[in-house]
Amino acid sequence: MRSAAFCLLLPVLGQAAVAENVGQPLSAIDWLSNSVETAPPQLREPPIAEAVATPDISVTSLDQPTLDELGLLPPATTGLPSTLWSASAPETLASLVSALPVETLPALQSLTRMLLLAEAEPPLGAGSEARLFYARVDKLLDIGALDPAQALIGGVDSPTRRTFRRSFDIDLLLGQEDHTCQILSGRPDLAPTVPARIFCRARSGDWAAAALTLNTAIALGDLSPAEQDLLLHFLDPSHSEEAGPLPRPPRPSPLTFRIYEAVGDQLDTADLPRAFANADLRSVSGWRSQLLAAERLVGAGAMDPNTFFAVYGDRRPAASGGVWDRVAPIQSLDRAIAAGDDDAIGRALLPAWTGMRQIHAEAAFAARYADALLAADLDGAEAALALRVGLLSDRYEEHALTVTPSNPETALLLAVATGKSARATTPAEQAVAAAFGGARTSPSFQADLDASKLGEVILKAIELFHDSRDGDPSGITDALALLRQAGLEDSARRAALQYLILDHGL
Repeated sequence: MRSAAFCLLLPVLGQAAVAENVGQPLSAIDWLSNSVETAPPQLREPPIAEAVATPDISVTSLDQPTLDELGLLPPATTGLPSTLWSASAPETLASLVSALPVETLPALQSLTRMLLLAEAEPPLGAGSEARLFYARVDKLLDIGALDPAQALIGGVDSPTRRTFRRSFDIDLLLGQEDHTCQILSGRPDLAPTVPARIFCRARSGDWAAAALTLNTAIALGDLSPAEQDLLLHFLDPSHSEEAGPLPRPPRPSPLTFRIYEAVGDQLDTADLPRAFANADLRSVSGWRSQLLAAERLVGAGAMDPNTFFAVYGDRRPAASGGVWDRVAPIQSLDRAIAAGDDDAIGRALLPAWTGMRQIHAEAAFAARYADALLAADLDGAEAALALRVGLLSDRYEEHALTVTPSNPETALLLAVATGKSARATTPAEQAVAAAFGGARTSPSFQADLDASKLGEVILKAIELFHDSRDGDPSGITDALALLRQAGLEDSARRAALQYLILDHGL
């Protein structure tokens, strides 16, 4: 059908394209495609006008919420005030959000997600640019948390090119592009670029319209050589046979990624931004690809632990080495727990924990196994490890209250889990003990708090804590003290426990 539709059209396929997309990216996430936003083409002949485009025009009544206000978590859920952002400049907040670390302690990842999804009043002087909104969405994309990002965009009443651009890319990576293509069919102004229109027309089964669009674009010089070659491979099987394999794109967009997949030339996501790992979770991917994608996402806090371990338990490993050496111990631990075999649990625990440490999935491991491990009759090193796993779980305080410390290190961990201080020896231990011993935060943080810049100062504290993990321990004290003063006691305790256990081996 594709070949027949293509052959009905004018033979203009040999004409060279003359333009590359030269527009500046609209996002700090440099993999976001220009599928629906591009610079006007540079034609061979001088144009009468430089460009003809339909600008985004939005009319917002004074009683309607702005994009910066949108969120999925209301103040009653987050425990944060609705004035979280209202005293800070949007440019400052957007910059701080963009700089937030992704590969960091799970407590900081959880706090970051809460801030990104929080519903709150807009920043001081916020306008239609919605800088904070787009920074939050783009950080979720950076993390790989595509479903929350899509849900946040879903709060927009009427899509614009900037919101649709992100929504389109998310759906492409999740394999749900029919949804956004359907929107595009009723709103062609959202995607002025040729590749997006061709892809969606082909997805709807209208190959003739897709091919006509491509031929017209080639004749007008609206495509770069790389775009032309890719779309010809996509629509014309005979071109694929004559032209040979496609070259590896240096930085594929989600649309390019899906078209490569459509022509049978799947791109490896391992070297692509984390968000692309979501594409490997689809049923069309092999189990090994799904496992590696799940590991990448859970390490960034972008995957629910139950979903992660469901992928791990999908089938029995048929090989050894690499990811299989992480899957097998987890499955052994699952079988031991199901059988109630404490000896087998003890044997499986350390190998399973070691594998999770390799991929930074300790918090996910604790969420799934802490209760079962602490209920088992373990001795020695296995019992000590089970306690650490329990202190990394949601029920850290409850578990701490059932244990009598056997050494100073354990005493400090149990004290922190209950919001107290204890004797400390190393600089890292002393930094944490000071924060839980009544230390106040720094004058600069206090000035932000006094100016009601709560959201801004929390963002700064996350970055300071992360940067201080391998640096000056005083930053750990300052960040923890700030979190406690801001009422984020749970986040402070979790971060402190993870810092001591995961970073410093207590």
